[in-house]
Amino acid sequence: MGRIKKKGEAGNAKNYITRTQAIKKLQISLPDFRKLCIWKGIFPREPRNRKKASKSSTASTTFYYAKDIQFLLHEPLLQKFREQKALEKKISKALGRGDISDASRLERNAARPEKTGKPRYTLDNVIRDRYPTFVDALRDLDDCLSMLFLFANLPSTSTVPAKMIARCERLCLEFQHYLIVSQSLRKSFLSIKGIYYQANIQGEEILWLVPYKFNQRVVGDVDFRIMGTFVEFYMTLLGFVNFRLYTSVGLKYPPKFDQNKDNEAAELGAFKLEGNHAATASSEPAQVTGSDSAAQPDPKTQAEVNKLIRQMKDAAVEGDQTENAEEKDESTDAIDKFEPAAPGGDVLPQPTYSGSEPGSLFANCTFYLSRETPRQPLEFILRAFGCKRIGWDSVLGEGAYTTNERDPSITHQIVDRPVIQAAMEEDGDGEDNQTSQKLAPNQRIPGRIYIQPQWVWDSVNDEEFKRPDEYAPGAQLPPHLSPFVQNTQGAYDPTLPLKDQEPEAEALEDSDEEDADEDGEEDSFAVKKPKATADGMDVDASDDEDNEADDTFGGFSEGEKSAEEDDEEEDEDADESEELRNQQELEAELSGKPVKRTKVDTRSQKLEAKKKLAQKAKEEAEEIERAKGMLSKKKRKLFEQMQYTNNKKSAEDQKLRAKRRKLEKQKARAKA
Repeated sequence: MGRIKKKGEAGNAKNYITRTQAIKKLQISLPDFRKLCIWKGIFPREPRNRKKASKSSTASTTFYYAKDIQFLLHEPLLQKFREQKALEKKISKALGRGDISDASRLERNAARPEKTGKPRYTLDNVIRDRYPTFVDALRDLDDCLSMLFLFANLPSTSTVPAKMIARCERLCLEFQHYLIVSQSLRKSFLSIKGIYYQANIQGEEILWLVPYKFNQRVVGDVDFRIMGTFVEFYMTLLGFVNFRLYTSVGLKYPPKFDQNKDNEAAELGAFKLEGNHAATASSEPAQVTGSDSAAQPDPKTQAEVNKLIRQMKDAAVEGDQTENAEEKDESTDAIDKFEPAAPGGDVLPQPTYSGSEPGSLFANCTFYLSRETPRQPLEFILRAFGCKRIGWDSVLGEGAYTTNERDPSITHQIVDRPVIQAAMEEDGDGEDNQTSQKLAPNQRIPGRIYIQPQWVWDSVNDEEFKRPDEYAPGAQLPPHLSPFVQNTQGAYDPTLPLKDQEPEAEALEDSDEEDADEDGEEDSFAVKKPKATADGMDVDASDDEDNEADDTFGGFSEGEKSAEEDDEEEDEDADESEELRNQQELEAELSGKPVKRTKVDTRSQKLEAKKKLAQKAKEEAEEIERAKGMLSKKKRKLFEQMQYTNNKKSAEDQKLRAKRRKLEKQKARAKA
């Protein structure tokens, strides 16, 4: 006889546990239980049979794995929560008894982070448990960075304390400094939500979102307590990651932080990076100071040493020249090209001659940021791609290479509005306040390139300098495309001309619409003439059309003619167009002039092209139906699903092409 199974000891009833039962088992409050589940990565589960899993008449809403709750019983943070809860009870009892001295003594022992700044607990063991390797931490860094950059831009409230915001901002700036030193930033994109950044850190692609520097309005329908729990965990995680990244490139962590510069809005300039002695040894010789003549070398010995050093340098230069000459003789100008083996195949990225790294794109440039430009993202991107000299107006904060707009070393100036600047009046007091400018109206410094901020992002994504005339102040900017979207073959590509990717049917429809627009414009200039009746009354043409629409012939209106009559009319139109074409050819032969194409000729050609396309589409549909008849039921359903998805994508591409066609027409009309 088999073992009798008791109810509630096997299956869903044993594998799942409700939230209320879990809280009772752990003996903690609901907020602490939420924190613990977020930090340990435990989330609710959905059982197959909720009725069997609940083991009660009332419907439970949240279930967890029983093994996960059993795992939480051995968490060290659980004991911290219990001790804090017991201490709060003792304080409340002492206040109830009126024992103020005992309550104040217990209050000193209680952990008050908002007053003392000391945390109640540390999450170091949680980080080590969830991320056993450093690669695991890097893979989970996307949400971490997005959340911390979001909180770094929030205003301080009762739910979001100022210390949390300051720590988030400091951790984010430290991470940006590592990206600048290691040149790990790869791409960036300006979107409606904010600025997307992508970096390659130790082979892992990390993508995060940074909001714009606008004044944020904190609404009441967002639960910042839950978000604050995530932020508390992410701050510890990013601290661990920053320490590992800094030590990997030979930098000391944490970097020196100047509070005074930070108060003056220096941001990245408030940090001073220091390297380890082994990694950042000074290449310059140490200068000898003091008046002790015994420490100075002998002049004769020093002269001989300098002579030997010069001889060694000359020999090294000659050797380098001979090696370069040999390499030039061996090298050829030919470069391998990867071409598709079959038409329509995948095209591999082609090799290029340029050996420059993308991290040194702006190394030879000196930028000046106008006061209306976003300084923080521009400074970060320019420094991450090799720029060492960035200046801006003193209004934007401290840490600039130069605040003088007339500095001759500036090669590029980023402006976000037309260069129409107000000059100081001659009758003024001559003081240089924030509203006055240093340049006269419409004055530009010769030899300097003026561009809009989008030029920086497009140059970074394409890894080359874009044409500055397309990004000049006041110019119509080219479309800013996302570098994270890969164009697939056959799909809509905004970089290609519209004529190269629209189907023939769409091109014919577009030409018909243009002809209709031209005819409508011609008709708009025509004057309607009234018709005279027998009574001498003038009747409008619209009334005459209404009367003609009411007339019928043989029980059918003129618009309801048979198909045979329509074919006869089309044949007559074709015959007339052929006769007209022949007559034009004879006249051209007699006069010696080229044949002029009329609208009737072009319309007849379009009708013929449309007929051919319709016939071709009909034949293709019939062929597909015959092929589907040879497939099995399973394969036929799969093929129909593929057709549905392809038709859906083609419809989306058609909408995008129609939108672009409309915009191009509007631009053409505006130019005309």
